[in-house]
Amino acid sequence: VVSPGGGSFDIHMKGTGQTSFSRNGDGRAALGPVLREYLVSEAMAQLGVPTTRALAAVTTGEEVIRERLLPGGIITRVAASFVRIGTFEYFLARGDMASLARLADYVIEYQYPHLQQSENPYLALLDTVIEGQAALIAQWMHLGFIHGVMNTDNMSIACETIDYGPCAFMDHYAHDRVFSSIDHHGRYAYNNQPNIGLWNLSRFTECLLHLIDEDQGKAVEIAKDRLEGFISAYQNHWLTGMRTKLGLNSAQDEDRALIEALFAVMASSNADFTLTFYQLSLLDMDTPGDDAILALFDHAEAFAQWLDQWRQRLRQEDSDDVERKAMMREGNPVYIPRNHQIEAAIRAAEEHGDFSVFHALHEVLQRPCHFQPGKEVYMQPPQPHEVVHQTFCGT
Repeated sequence: VVSPGGGSFDIHMKGTGQTSFSRNGDGRAALGPVLREYLVSEAMAQLGVPTTRALAAVTTGEEVIRERLLPGGIITRVAASFVRIGTFEYFLARGDMASLARLADYVIEYQYPHLQQSENPYLALLDTVIEGQAALIAQWMHLGFIHGVMNTDNMSIACETIDYGPCAFMDHYAHDRVFSSIDHHGRYAYNNQPNIGLWNLSRFTECLLHLIDEDQGKAVEIAKDRLEGFISAYQNHWLTGMRTKLGLNSAQDEDRALIEALFAVMASSNADFTLTFYQLSLLDMDTPGDDAILALFDHAEAFAQWLDQWRQRLRQEDSDDVERKAMMREGNPVYIPRNHQIEAAIRAAEEHGDFSVFHALHEVLQRPCHFQPGKEVYMQPPQPHEVVHQTFCGT
């Protein structure tokens, strides 16, 4: 679909049945994963993260066979493009270089038409996707989001978050947090997402080598240089976003150490990721009122020491509390689609045909960075009996 403004959008239904690419799967979707993708993708959009959008979710009236019989559903999604790195790999694996070139030209024409004026449009395409993915993954990391299945077929060439299968936002912070039921070795763990992004981009680069330069030795050297650039691009995006989350307007060499020290004490103290940063955004620079945030930490003394360092760093900034806290609130949401709340919405829909829990959660997530009186329950991490340890794809 081409919009009146000239933008190009693809519309896609997930869960409608088998296609020629379904391998041995049934191509169906259970209702639960459909509702999960709807809630999480729409929450991501409100959080300012590039993402596919959920246009509609419907029940099918049929049952699908998973661990047990489950009600079926279909989600209709909108994206700038549904072409993935895996789409390029498909043609490379078949040795179909003509189709691979046609695909690259199609992506440039419809997704990045400004690149047609570049001296080397294919190299410009690689640069654009590397930069876009570096920025996207940094945003995931800023929010404690874990995609769960970052294979090349789930990495969009439009640099949008795509295919919300066994994804999750972490509650209590852990560097190596994993939720996906199929990720047995932590390949797609929270702290490994930048590494997997680089691995996927390396596969994309391989697909473009013969288009970047006829001299393959030269093309490889160019590609290596561009891939090394991903590392610095990601680190810059991550550090810039983390400074915003901590209320820092300027850059200092010690900032990375300050940030990493916070994550270390969060990990050792079982602190909730989202609430830690939200409560931090409420603190004054010179008038301690730290009881609420200290209560999040098992080892409050260690965190109190970090708070002293943070306040010392803030005093080096040329901003007042009002401006700083306003900036921090934009980068530190109050509400995220927490796993246990998503599961409650799924259970009500699957077992009782009750979508009111889904709609109530969805409404709260439309204003994630603004405190909503009476909605405090949506801020809270799960009780022990509510903890979700695994999430599932379901398609």
